[in-house]
Amino acid sequence: MKKITLCWLVVFTGIMSSLQAQYVYDFKHTADVFYNSRDYYSAAQYYNKALGTFKIKPEQVLPYTVGGAAPSGKLKDYQQVVARLAESYRLFYDYGNAETWYAQLVGFNNPAYPQARYWYAVCLRYNGKYQQALDEFKKFKQSYTAADELSVRTPLEIACCEFALSEANKQPRFTIEKTAGNVNEGGANYAPVILDPGTLLFTSSRAENPPLPTTTKQPTTKKQTKKGTPYVNDLYTATGSGNTFDNSQKLKIPATKGFDQGVAAITPDGNSLYITRWSMKDGVKQSAIYFSSRQNGAWSEPKILGENVNVPGYNSMQPYITADGKYLLFASNRPGGMGKNDLWYCIMTNGTPGGARNMGTAINTKDEEQAPFYDAEKNLLVFSTDGRVGLGGLDFFQSEGDFGTWSTPVNMGKPLNSPKDDIYYTALDNTHPFAAGFISSDRESICCLEVFSINRIRKIASGLIIDCDTHLPLQGATVSLLDTVRRKTIRKVTLDATGRYTFEVDPQRYYKVIAEKENYFTKALYFNTDSLVRIDSMDNPTLCLKHYEIEKPIVLNNIYYDFGKATLREESKIVLDTVVEMLNDNPKLTIEMSAHTDSVGSVKFNDKLSQSRAQSCVDYLISKGISPERLIAKGYGKSKPIAPNSLPNHKDNPEGRQLNRRTEFKVLKRQVQVKTEDDSNSSQ
Repeated sequence: MKKITLCWLVVFTGIMSSLQAQYVYDFKHTADVFYNSRDYYSAAQYYNKALGTFKIKPEQVLPYTVGGAAPSGKLKDYQQVVARLAESYRLFYDYGNAETWYAQLVGFNNPAYPQARYWYAVCLRYNGKYQQALDEFKKFKQSYTAADELSVRTPLEIACCEFALSEANKQPRFTIEKTAGNVNEGGANYAPVILDPGTLLFTSSRAENPPLPTTTKQPTTKKQTKKGTPYVNDLYTATGSGNTFDNSQKLKIPATKGFDQGVAAITPDGNSLYITRWSMKDGVKQSAIYFSSRQNGAWSEPKILGENVNVPGYNSMQPYITADGKYLLFASNRPGGMGKNDLWYCIMTNGTPGGARNMGTAINTKDEEQAPFYDAEKNLLVFSTDGRVGLGGLDFFQSEGDFGTWSTPVNMGKPLNSPKDDIYYTALDNTHPFAAGFISSDRESICCLEVFSINRIRKIASGLIIDCDTHLPLQGATVSLLDTVRRKTIRKVTLDATGRYTFEVDPQRYYKVIAEKENYFTKALYFNTDSLVRIDSMDNPTLCLKHYEIEKPIVLNNIYYDFGKATLREESKIVLDTVVEMLNDNPKLTIEMSAHTDSVGSVKFNDKLSQSRAQSCVDYLISKGISPERLIAKGYGKSKPIAPNSLPNHKDNPEGRQLNRRTEFKVLKRQVQVKTEDDSNSSQ
C-alpha cells in the first residue's frame, strides 16, 4: 500500500510539475503576446505572474554576483522577464514600477541589456529623482559606445537634470491645482479650451458605457486610447467657473466611426471649430485637422482641410487660432520640418488658411514641438517641447515674436512644468492671457493626462512720484510702464493723492517707467526685475518731477568756465549731463541755453563772451546726441542782471556779480506729451 501510495505521489508530483511548467510557460507566452501587440499594461500583469514562478536566490538578483560565470538558463530567463517587465511599465508610463525593475536589470550588469541604465535614468528623472538620474546618465554616457539616438539624447538629459537641480530653490511664478468637478473623470482628459464664458471644452477618452470590472485593467495612453472600445477620444464640455467645472457631456458634433477626435481650437467669433481627428493603423497614429461651423446652434459635419494644412501621408494636429483670427497654428511632421513634429502656421484670409510656414529653427528642434498658444497682445508664443533643456518630458516654453522673428525660447519653470509631460496651455481670459488658465499634465497620473488650473503669482513693482521743489506727492501725474525689449507700453495710470504707482510685472524682464505731468519735465526710470525671482515685490527709487513755465529761465548752478574764456570746465559737464538726461526724457522739448556776465568789461566784450559760453553749452549737448534743431544758444552779456553788481555805496558787490555770472535754460516750446497705449488694466 505504501509503495502504491508512493508511486501515486511520484506520478502526481510529476504531473503537477509538468502542469506547473506548462502554466509558467503560458504566463510568459501570454505576456509576450500582449507585449508584441503593444498592450503593455496586460503584458506587465502576466510578466509579474511569470516572475513569481522562478526560484532565484536573493544574491542572484541585485546585484548579479555569480562569480563571473555565465548565468544559468533559469537565471537568464528570469533576466529576460525582468527586462520585458521594466519595458512594459515604462511603455505604459508607469515610471514608479519601471524604476524598480530597471534598477534590478541594471544590477545584473548583463551586456545583453546595454540600454538598461539609460532607461533606468529616464525613470528616475520622470520620478523627480534628478540627482540619482544625473549620476546614472553620466555612467551611461561613459560606458555606452553605440552611435544612436540614445547616445545623442544623453547630453540633453544630463543638462535637463542639472537645470532641474538649479531650479529647485527658485520661487514659482504660478500656482497649480487639479481642476475640480467631473472634468477629470475616467480615461485621459486634456487640451482644455474656453468655448464661451462659463464653458470649458476639452478632449476625453472616458468610456460612455464603462465595461464591467475585469482582472485586467482596460488601458489608456496619455494622449489617446489604445486599441479597443469603449475608450474613444471625443470632445466634451463642462460648465462652471474658476477651477470647478461640472456637468460634463459630449459635444454634439458629428463623429466618424473608427476615428478619435478632439484637441480643438475655436475662432474669436465662436462659430468655427478646428479639430484633430486620428486613427491607428498598424500601431501608427494618422491624424489630420478638420473644420466645423456652428449654424443655428448646431455644429456641422467636420470637413478635412486642404493640403495647405494636411499633407497626405503625414500628420497634422493640435490647431490653434490666434485671438485676432489672423493665424492658424498647428503641429505637424510634414516635409520641410526639423525633426519629429514641428510647429507651423498659416495666414488666414477670409477664414481660409494659406500655405503653411515652418516656425524655423528658433522654435523647432529635431525632437517634439507641440500644442502652440499665441498671445497676440504680448507677442508671446507658448508651446511644449522635449527638445530643449527642461524639467523632463514635454515642458512649456515661451518665445517672443511676431511670426517674422522669434526670441530664444525660455523654460517657464515650476510648477507649470514637472518631471513628466506638460502640454496644452490655454488662457482663462484673452484679455489677461497669463493671469489664469489651464494646462494638461500627467504629473499625478500613471497613464493619463489630466486638466489643471493655473493662476499667476502677482509680482509687483511700485514707486513714488513727488514734486522736486515741494517734495510732496505729485497727484495727477501719469506713470507708464514700458517693456523695453518689446518696446511696448504695458500699462498707464494716473496718480492719486498718495503719489504712488503699482504695476504687475514679470520676473527677469527689463522695464521703463515714464512719469509725466503738464508743465513738468518728464522723467524716466529703467529697472529690471531679476530680484523678483526670489521675492514678490520691489520698490523703485523715488522720482521727482521739476515744474517749469514757458520762457521762464531756470538757473543751472555750478557751471564754470576758464577766466575770460568760453571753455567749459570738467565739473560743468556733470551739470550739463543732467540737461542731456532731461532732454532725452522729453524728446519734444526745444530749449534756449543762455549765458550771462557781470558788469565788468565793455558791452561788446561781454556780449561776445556770453554768446561763446552759451554756444559751448549747446555744442556739448550736441556732442551727447541732442539734435541741434532743439537747441538755441543766446548770450545776454550784462543786460539781464539778477543781483546788484555794486552796493548802494557804489562799492563792488562780489556776491552779486557771482550771481550774475550764470548759465540758464528755458523752454521755448510747450512739451508734447509722450503718447503711450492707454490701457487701464494690466496685461501681465
